[in-house]
Amino acid sequence: MRISHIEIYKYRIPMEPFTIATGTMDYAQNIFIRVYTDAGLVGMGECSAFPMIVGETQATCFEMARDFAALWKNKDPLAIEERMAELHAFTAFNATIKSAFDMALYDIAAKEKELPLYQYLGGRKKELETDLTIGIDTPEAMAATAADFLKDGVRIIKIKLGKKPELDVARVRGIREAAGKEMGLRIDANQGWHFDQAVEILTALAPYDIQFCEQPMRHWDDHHLPALKKISPIPIMADESVFDHHDASRLIDADACSFVNIKFAKSGGILEALKINEVCAARNIPCMMGGMLESRMALSAFAHFATAMDNIKFYDMDTCLLGHLVDPVKGGVQFRGYFLELPDAAGIGADVDNEFLSTCEKIKV
Repeated sequence: MRISHIEIYKYRIPMEPFTIATGTMDYAQNIFIRVYTDAGLVGMGECSAFPMIVGETQATCFEMARDFAALWKNKDPLAIEERMAELHAFTAFNATIKSAFDMALYDIAAKEKELPLYQYLGGRKKELETDLTIGIDTPEAMAATAADFLKDGVRIIKIKLGKKPELDVARVRGIREAAGKEMGLRIDANQGWHFDQAVEILTALAPYDIQFCEQPMRHWDDHHLPALKKISPIPIMADESVFDHHDASRLIDADACSFVNIKFAKSGGILEALKINEVCAARNIPCMMGGMLESRMALSAFAHFATAMDNIKFYDMDTCLLGHLVDPVKGGVQFRGYFLELPDAAGIGADVDNEFLSTCEKIKV
């Protein structure tokens, strides 16, 4: 089997503005690709650029994708490690656009075996319940949103913090009061605090029964994480500090975190995500499956991966629920309330509607 050609789309999805500590996004800067083979199998891949975290934009991903496609033409899509090694040799970093190419290869590999991706990865179905995220706003507005979530059947809320840290305790207090004591609460500072702020805020949040805090400080403050972990009454989850399995090993060996958030946009896709999960599982560090602002296309791949990995215990798979104004995906994972149901089709089981794609800028290599 050989790759015949690759289609690359600027897969721009309009959305309501979404604010975290590092900035605001008003559309999803996504790329969608189709990898065609001479055997008739087509692999689908998607990534979502989040420049304030990964340093990539939709424009940079689009240009890099053109070069990646040229590298892979007429080569074997089933030799996944070889194909990804070529991308890593061609350019350092650029994990986000690499993840779309990685995803498409795994889609082809699972289709070639006539298996859903989670079975191809060695897993079996399990229950996946996602949280739902509240972006940063005033404490009053965030509490009102939490009350709406409660009415809609949400059972786990992820709270974005870190912008105007002096308001963060009030934000969480208001959400706990509005959502009630049974609601699961997680917080994510997105690197928004320095060490002293993290100590003060996490200590003050002790009464509010928080499951964990994601990425309290900038990644260059990782050397402070072991001390913070010892002080904090709330477990620490590493996110932006872990792009690959080397990062995971470094933090775990330093006793710097209790959990790790795996995102394909950071890891470069499934191949490296498997290594991160393996490192964490070997050291009894549970993982969360997360994402940026992907559509249900990539979200379906996330769900397959999370289903296949027993060490993934937490699910932050609400990317397409965060204000996406259109859903152009055909097939794929479906929501039953806030539980995710996987398709039984071979591969990822998702594609993007051609009518929507006709409105997107495209290149074919």
